[in-house]
Order: sequence, then C-alpha cells, then structure tokens
Amino acid sequence: MLRHLRPALVLLTGLTLVTGLAYPLAMTGIAGRLFPAQAEGSLIRNADGTLVGSALVGQSFTSERYFHGRPSATVAPDPADSTKTVAAPYNAANSGGANLGPTNPALIDRVKTDLAALKAENPTDPVPQDLVTTSGSGLDPDVSPEAALFQVPRVAKARGISEDGLRALVAGQVQEPSLGVLGERRVNVLALNRALDVQQAR
Repeated sequence: MLRHLRPALVLLTGLTLVTGLAYPLAMTGIAGRLFPAQAEGSLIRNADGTLVGSALVGQSFTSERYFHGRPSATVAPDPADSTKTVAAPYNAANSGGANLGPTNPALIDRVKTDLAALKAENPTDPVPQDLVTTSGSGLDPDVSPEAALFQVPRVAKARGISEDGLRALVAGQVQEPSLGVLGERRVNVLALNRALDVQQAR
C-alpha cells in the first residue's frame, strides 16, 4: 500500500511547493519589479513622502472646499455594541454595497435627503446619478466628469475662486477609458482635490 501512496504524496508535495509557494512568490517578485507602484497598492504620497491615500480607494471628503466622491455604504462594528454596525465610509476592511432594494424605505429616504442637499448647492443643473448611488464595493475613488462639474459652484464659492478656472482643472483631471474602450470617463476625487490644493498654493 505504501508503494502506491508514495508517488501520490510526492506529487502532492511537489505540486504544493511549486503552485502554492514558488509560483506565487515568483509572480509577486516579478510584479513588484515591473509595476512597483501598483504592487504596493497604488499609494499616493505628497512631495515630502507623507502618505495621503490610494488611487484605488476613495476617501470621505466632507468639507465644502473639496470635491466629494460617491456615497459609500461600508460599515464597521459598533464600538458600543459589537452585534451591530455603524456607517464607516470607504472602510477598505469591509468592502461591500448596501444590499438595499429599490423599494427599501431606508434607501429611498437617504437618496431623497442627498438629492435635496445637492439641489440646494446647485439648483440649476441636474444631479448626476453617481452622486446619490453607492458603488458595489463602497470604495469607488472616482466620479463621472459630470459629477465633478456639478460640484464646481460649491467648491468655487467656498474657496473664493473662479468657476471657469475650476472647470478647466476638472477637465484636466478627466481620465479616458483604458485602451479607449474599457471603463467610463472618470475623475479620481483624491487626485482632483490634491491638484486643487496645489493650484491654490501657487
């Protein structure tokens, strides 16, 4: 019996070492050499090296002086009661959508509240859909160009700068679909807000 088991065990051990250890380590090393920024999480740092975030994970900007991203439905454990959760926007440790159906009263109320607030800040333009809907991951770092342009009057007023200049800044931050066909036109909110701070610092 051992004569029959030995080849199977040797094959299992060998394949485990090759496919479970050697191959992943080799691919990780190659990726780190060829794409170092992406392999480290597409981290964004200031000129002094201070880490400010990732190009792949959104952040919660609440100040009127900054562009805001999409709503995030991610949650975290409630510190007061571990059996419950509390809202924790862009919590990368708990990525996920809201899972609320279109007739759910909580979703309807939240969207109505968000719509009212957005219409108050810009009553002349239609509210882009992505400013009131969450993404499937809850971590989307991008908004549509229309969503960024919608926020221009609020940000310009809060900073006391020209709306035309701010629209030009947004236009300069628009990323086209990858290879011309993959994805949608988008604006990375963190990159846009960093460019806004740099422009105002001049």
